[in-house]
Amino acid sequence: MIKAVIFDLDDTLLWDQKSVQVAFEETCKVAQERYGVDPNVLEDAVRKEARDLYSSYETYSFAQLIGINPFEGLWGEFSDDHELFQKMKELVPSYRKEAWTRGLQAIGIDDPTLGEELAERFPVERRKHPFVYEETFEVLNQLKGNYQLLLLTNGSPHLQNTKLTITPEIRPYFDHVIISGDFGRGKPDPAIFEHALEKLGIEKEEALMVGDNLMTDILGANRAGVRSVWINRHQKERNEVNPTYEITHLEELLGILA
Repeated sequence: MIKAVIFDLDDTLLWDQKSVQVAFEETCKVAQERYGVDPNVLEDAVRKEARDLYSSYETYSFAQLIGINPFEGLWGEFSDDHELFQKMKELVPSYRKEAWTRGLQAIGIDDPTLGEELAERFPVERRKHPFVYEETFEVLNQLKGNYQLLLLTNGSPHLQNTKLTITPEIRPYFDHVIISGDFGRGKPDPAIFEHALEKLGIEKEEALMVGDNLMTDILGANRAGVRSVWINRHQKERNEVNPTYEITHLEELLGILA
Protein backbone atom coordinates (compact mmCIF):
# COMPACT_ATOMS: atom_id res chain seq x y z
CA MET A 1 0.00 0.00 0.00
CA ILE A 2 1.36 3.39 -1.02
CA LYS A 3 1.53 5.79 1.92
CA ALA A 4 3.73 8.53 0.45
CA VAL A 5 4.44 10.11 -2.92
CA ILE A 6 7.87 11.58 -3.54
CA PHE A 7 7.98 14.25 -6.23
CA ASP A 8 10.82 15.73 -8.21
CA LEU A 9 10.51 19.50 -8.71
CA ASP A 10 12.08 20.72 -11.96
CA ASP A 11 10.20 19.69 -15.11
CA THR A 12 7.91 17.49 -13.04
CA LEU A 13 5.90 20.13 -11.14
CA LEU A 14 7.69 23.28 -12.28
CA TRP A 15 8.24 23.76 -16.01
CA ASP A 16 11.86 24.79 -15.56
CA GLN A 17 12.90 24.20 -19.17
CA LYS A 18 10.29 26.71 -20.35
CA SER A 19 11.41 29.26 -17.75
CA VAL A 20 15.01 28.97 -18.95
CA GLN A 21 13.92 29.11 -22.60
CA VAL A 22 11.91 32.30 -22.09
CA ALA A 23 14.77 33.87 -20.13
CA PHE A 24 17.12 33.14 -23.05
CA GLU A 25 14.61 34.53 -25.56
CA GLU A 26 14.11 37.78 -23.65
CA THR A 27 17.83 38.24 -23.00
CA CYS A 28 18.86 37.48 -26.58
CA LYS A 29 16.35 40.04 -27.86
CA VAL A 30 18.61 42.74 -26.42
CA ALA A 31 21.45 41.61 -28.71
CA GLN A 32 19.01 41.32 -31.60
CA GLU A 33 17.95 44.93 -31.14
CA ARG A 34 21.56 46.08 -30.79
CA TYR A 35 23.20 44.10 -33.60
CA GLY A 36 20.42 42.42 -35.57
CA VAL A 37 21.59 38.94 -34.58
CA ASP A 38 19.39 35.86 -34.75
CA PRO A 39 18.45 35.29 -31.09
CA ASN A 40 18.22 31.53 -31.60
CA VAL A 41 21.77 31.36 -32.96
CA LEU A 42 23.03 33.42 -30.01
CA GLU A 43 21.19 31.22 -27.54
CA ASP A 44 22.76 28.08 -28.99
CA ALA A 45 26.20 29.67 -28.84
CA VAL A 46 25.80 30.78 -25.22
CA ARG A 47 24.48 27.39 -24.17
CA LYS A 48 27.55 25.74 -25.70
CA GLU A 49 29.99 28.17 -24.11
CA ALA A 50 28.25 27.84 -20.75
CA ARG A 51 28.51 24.04 -20.84
CA ASP A 52 32.18 24.17 -21.84
CA LEU A 53 33.10 26.72 -19.16
CA TYR A 54 31.09 24.98 -16.47
CA SER A 55 32.84 21.67 -17.01
CA SER A 56 36.27 23.36 -16.79
CA TYR A 57 35.87 24.58 -13.22
CA GLU A 58 37.19 22.78 -10.16
CA THR A 59 33.66 22.80 -8.75
CA TYR A 60 32.31 20.71 -11.64
CA SER A 61 32.47 17.33 -9.90
CA PHE A 62 30.69 18.81 -6.86
CA ALA A 63 28.01 20.36 -9.09
CA GLN A 64 27.47 16.98 -10.74
CA LEU A 65 27.26 15.24 -7.37
CA ILE A 66 24.60 17.69 -6.15
CA GLY A 67 22.87 17.91 -9.54
CA ILE A 68 23.32 21.53 -10.64
CA ASN A 69 23.32 22.17 -14.38
CA PRO A 70 25.23 24.88 -16.29
CA PHE A 71 22.16 27.03 -16.91
CA GLU A 72 21.36 27.22 -13.21
CA GLY A 73 24.82 28.72 -12.87
CA LEU A 74 23.69 31.52 -15.19
CA TRP A 75 21.19 32.78 -12.60
CA GLY A 76 21.76 31.04 -9.25
CA GLU A 77 23.51 32.88 -6.42
CA PHE A 78 24.70 29.82 -4.43
CA SER A 79 24.53 31.67 -1.10
CA ASP A 80 24.90 28.42 0.81
CA ASP A 81 27.22 27.51 3.66
CA HIS A 82 29.17 24.67 2.07
CA GLU A 83 32.73 25.60 1.07
CA LEU A 84 32.20 24.52 -2.55
CA PHE A 85 28.96 26.49 -2.83
CA GLN A 86 30.97 29.51 -1.66
CA LYS A 87 33.50 28.76 -4.38
CA MET A 88 30.71 28.57 -6.94
CA LYS A 89 29.40 31.91 -5.69
CA GLU A 90 32.84 33.42 -6.32
CA LEU A 91 32.98 31.96 -9.82
CA VAL A 92 29.47 32.92 -10.91
CA PRO A 93 30.03 36.59 -11.94
CA SER A 94 32.94 35.77 -14.26
CA TYR A 95 31.26 32.57 -15.48
CA ARG A 96 28.14 34.44 -16.55
CA LYS A 97 30.05 37.24 -18.24
CA GLU A 98 32.39 34.82 -20.00
CA ALA A 99 29.57 32.58 -21.23
CA TRP A 100 27.67 35.49 -22.77
CA THR A 101 30.79 37.28 -24.09
CA ARG A 102 32.13 34.09 -25.69
CA GLY A 103 28.70 33.32 -27.10
CA LEU A 104 28.66 36.73 -28.77
CA GLN A 105 32.19 36.23 -30.07
CA ALA A 106 31.20 32.85 -31.52
CA ILE A 107 28.69 34.60 -33.77
CA GLY A 108 31.07 37.41 -34.72
CA ILE A 109 30.36 40.08 -32.10
CA ASP A 110 33.24 41.23 -29.91
CA ASP A 111 31.49 43.32 -27.26
CA PRO A 112 32.39 42.44 -23.65
CA THR A 113 30.24 45.30 -22.36
CA LEU A 114 27.17 43.78 -23.98
CA GLY A 115 28.26 40.37 -22.68
CA GLU A 116 28.22 41.74 -19.14
CA GLU A 117 24.85 43.41 -19.72
CA LEU A 118 23.30 40.16 -20.96
CA ALA A 119 24.86 38.24 -18.08
CA GLU A 120 23.08 40.56 -15.66
CA ARG A 121 19.84 40.51 -17.62
CA PHE A 122 19.40 36.72 -17.75
CA PRO A 123 18.90 36.19 -13.97
CA VAL A 124 16.29 38.97 -13.93
CA GLU A 125 14.38 37.36 -16.80
CA ARG A 126 14.58 33.90 -15.23
CA ARG A 127 13.10 35.14 -11.98
CA LYS A 128 10.35 36.98 -13.85
CA HIS A 129 9.16 33.87 -15.67
CA PRO A 130 8.32 30.95 -13.37
CA PHE A 131 6.07 28.37 -15.04
CA VAL A 132 4.08 25.61 -13.39
CA TYR A 133 2.43 22.81 -15.37
CA GLU A 134 -1.31 23.41 -15.50
CA GLU A 135 -2.10 20.01 -13.97
CA THR A 136 0.31 20.36 -11.02
CA PHE A 137 -2.10 21.89 -8.53
CA GLU A 138 -5.05 19.72 -9.57
CA VAL A 139 -3.03 16.58 -8.85
CA LEU A 140 -1.53 17.89 -5.60
CA ASN A 141 -4.98 18.92 -4.40
CA GLN A 142 -6.25 15.39 -4.86
CA LEU A 143 -3.25 13.81 -3.12
CA LYS A 144 -2.90 16.18 -0.17
CA GLY A 145 -4.43 14.64 2.94
CA ASN A 146 -4.55 11.15 1.43
CA TYR A 147 -0.79 10.59 1.20
CA GLN A 148 2.31 12.02 2.77
CA LEU A 149 3.99 14.22 0.16
CA LEU A 150 7.73 14.80 -0.04
CA LEU A 151 9.59 17.03 -2.48
CA LEU A 152 13.00 15.61 -3.45
CA THR A 153 15.01 17.98 -5.61
CA ASN A 154 18.61 18.23 -6.76
CA GLY A 155 20.42 21.53 -6.50
CA SER A 156 21.67 24.38 -4.39
CA PRO A 157 19.40 24.98 -1.38
CA HIS A 158 19.42 28.71 -2.06
CA LEU A 159 18.49 28.26 -5.71
CA GLN A 160 15.83 25.60 -5.18
CA ASN A 161 14.30 27.66 -2.37
CA THR A 162 14.31 30.66 -4.71
CA LYS A 163 12.26 28.63 -7.19
CA LEU A 164 9.82 27.75 -4.41
CA THR A 165 9.67 31.37 -3.28
CA ILE A 166 8.71 32.67 -6.73
CA THR A 167 6.07 29.92 -7.01
CA PRO A 168 4.85 30.07 -3.38
CA GLU A 169 1.76 27.89 -3.92
CA ILE A 170 3.80 24.67 -4.16
CA ARG A 171 5.58 24.34 -0.81
CA PRO A 172 2.46 24.17 1.43
CA TYR A 173 1.41 20.90 -0.21
CA PHE A 174 4.51 19.11 1.07
CA ASP A 175 5.15 17.53 4.44
CA HIS A 176 8.88 17.49 3.76
CA VAL A 177 11.29 19.15 1.32
CA ILE A 178 14.73 17.60 0.76
CA ILE A 179 17.31 19.44 -1.36
CA SER A 180 20.43 17.56 -2.40
CA GLY A 181 22.73 20.45 -1.49
CA ASP A 182 21.57 20.19 2.11
CA PHE A 183 21.98 16.43 2.20
CA GLY A 184 25.37 16.32 0.47
CA ARG A 185 24.48 13.95 -2.36
CA GLY A 186 21.95 14.12 -5.13
CA LYS A 187 19.74 11.76 -7.09
CA PRO A 188 20.48 9.05 -8.29
CA ASP A 189 22.46 8.23 -5.13
CA PRO A 190 20.22 5.80 -3.21
CA ALA A 191 21.29 7.41 0.08
CA ILE A 192 19.11 10.47 -0.54
CA PHE A 193 16.10 8.22 -1.20
CA GLU A 194 16.81 6.30 2.00
CA HIS A 195 16.96 9.63 3.83
CA ALA A 196 13.56 10.52 2.35
CA LEU A 197 12.08 7.24 3.57
CA GLU A 198 13.43 7.92 7.06
CA LYS A 199 11.84 11.38 7.04
CA LEU A 200 8.52 9.85 6.01
CA GLY A 201 8.80 7.01 8.54
CA ILE A 202 7.85 4.38 5.97
CA GLU A 203 9.30 1.34 4.20
CA LYS A 204 10.48 1.48 0.61
CA GLU A 205 7.48 -0.58 -0.52
CA GLU A 206 5.18 2.16 0.76
CA ALA A 207 6.63 4.96 -1.39
CA LEU A 208 6.25 6.02 -5.00
CA MET A 209 8.74 8.31 -6.76
CA VAL A 210 7.49 10.60 -9.53
CA GLY A 211 9.94 12.37 -11.82
CA ASP A 212 10.85 13.29 -15.38
CA ASN A 213 14.50 12.24 -15.44
CA LEU A 214 15.37 8.60 -16.03
CA MET A 215 18.99 9.04 -14.95
CA THR A 216 18.29 10.76 -11.64
CA ASP A 217 14.71 10.26 -10.44
CA ILE A 218 14.06 6.80 -11.81
CA LEU A 219 17.55 5.31 -11.58
CA GLY A 220 17.85 6.50 -7.98
CA ALA A 221 14.45 5.09 -7.05
CA ASN A 222 15.39 1.77 -8.66
CA ARG A 223 18.63 1.63 -6.70
CA ALA A 224 16.75 2.31 -3.47
CA GLY A 225 14.07 -0.29 -4.21
CA VAL A 226 11.33 2.33 -4.53
CA ARG A 227 8.65 2.03 -7.19
CA SER A 228 8.77 4.83 -9.74
CA VAL A 229 6.64 6.78 -12.18
CA TRP A 230 8.42 8.34 -15.15
CA ILE A 231 6.53 11.33 -16.51
CA ASN A 232 7.52 11.39 -20.16
CA ARG A 233 5.74 14.44 -21.54
CA HIS A 234 7.91 14.66 -24.64
CA GLN A 235 7.86 11.04 -25.78
CA LYS A 236 11.54 10.46 -25.11
CA GLU A 237 13.06 7.09 -25.89
CA ARG A 238 13.79 4.85 -22.92
CA ASN A 239 17.35 3.84 -22.18
CA GLU A 240 18.49 0.96 -19.98
CA VAL A 241 16.68 2.46 -16.97
CA ASN A 242 13.18 1.08 -16.56
CA PRO A 243 10.51 2.79 -14.45
CA THR A 244 7.73 0.85 -12.78
CA TYR A 245 5.20 3.02 -14.61
CA GLU A 246 5.37 5.50 -17.49
CA ILE A 247 2.90 8.35 -18.00
CA THR A 248 2.68 11.32 -20.36
CA HIS A 249 0.48 13.57 -18.20
CA LEU A 250 0.66 14.07 -14.45
CA GLU A 251 -3.06 13.35 -14.00
CA GLU A 252 -2.37 9.75 -15.01
CA LEU A 253 -0.69 9.35 -11.64
CA LEU A 254 -4.10 9.38 -9.99
CA GLY A 255 -5.09 6.23 -11.89
CA ILE A 256 -1.95 4.45 -10.71
CA LEU A 257 -2.74 5.32 -7.09
CA ALA A 258 -6.43 4.45 -7.33
